[in-house]
Amino acid sequence: MEQDRGVNPVGAPLPEEQLTFLARIQRLFAEGDFTATYKFALLIAMADLAVELGADDGAELVLDQQTSGRKFIELYWQQAAPYGLGDGASAVLAQNVGEQAAVVKAIVEFRRAHPASTRQSAATLPGYAELVRRVAATVFAQPVKYLQNLGGQTDEFLFERMRGVIRLKPGIGFCLRRFLILIQQLARKSWIDHIKGNRRNLAVLGEASDLESFLFDTPRSTLEIIRRGLTQLTGPKCFYCQMTLREADVDHFIPFSLYPRDLSHNFVPSDPRCNRSKSNSLAARSHLARWREHVDRHDADLREIGAQAGLPGSLTSSLAVGTWGYSNAAHVGAQAWAAPGDYEAITRSYLELLAA
Repeated sequence: MEQDRGVNPVGAPLPEEQLTFLARIQRLFAEGDFTATYKFALLIAMADLAVELGADDGAELVLDQQTSGRKFIELYWQQAAPYGLGDGASAVLAQNVGEQAAVVKAIVEFRRAHPASTRQSAATLPGYAELVRRVAATVFAQPVKYLQNLGGQTDEFLFERMRGVIRLKPGIGFCLRRFLILIQQLARKSWIDHIKGNRRNLAVLGEASDLESFLFDTPRSTLEIIRRGLTQLTGPKCFYCQMTLREADVDHFIPFSLYPRDLSHNFVPSDPRCNRSKSNSLAARSHLARWREHVDRHDADLREIGAQAGLPGSLTSSLAVGTWGYSNAAHVGAQAWAAPGDYEAITRSYLELLAA
């Protein structure tokens, strides 16, 4: 279906408008004042929420304070734990050129009060609603207020700041979805550079080579919980080739390189060979159909596995991410992985399998 390729959805920004968006994002990183890591987190949060809550129609998208606060808690939860070199020196990394960032301080205090809590279980604990309120108030008072200040002027090209909400302007949600990978890469690199450049972190960081993993990746212990849960749920077999496994890998069905956020519904057990071969590709139609059946049938179980691992579990969010991933792939004429050495063209007909 060649007609699927390169056609913008009705209402989407024109190609020249998308290029203007990218130029303004580049200007934001070049001219913005980044005294803390908040602005990088806000860009990542808006892009994630555009994928989960938005659509490829160019419409405006309204994000409320509570949603933004919860997303910031998710982004900073792991970073509010001490980072150490293994020789006894450890500390919570400074995320501000002045005193510790208020969002990090609030999460650190909550985690100290609830030392056994995970990012997922925290939402059920006393004081979590107050944590969300504190974090959301900080987000709206600082990065939301100042993100669009460029070169001494305000350029409100992304959103309007209103009472209790930010309203992404028409076309911005579409562009955040279309260019999520680029935005994530730029924001994460700048976030890492900001932490490395903070003098208060030098004694703890040393020559650290695992900083990016600590800041953004899911710990191996968490993946092991996921692996055990999936093996108990579906048996010791590869999701793709269906072969019985002695030891399964944990694969991101929608590749982490495309959507660098962990959702429990997006993990499947995989033979190491299939995992390596699939790599950063989307899976073929037969695998997609099986995945849709899998997440529908085991929704409650996958949410429970996510809760045990401290990861969010949402069927709605996972289907939205899948729809976004395959829609973008169809737009550029990407190929889907079926088996080692076997690929097929992705068309918009794939999206029928993800419809509610």
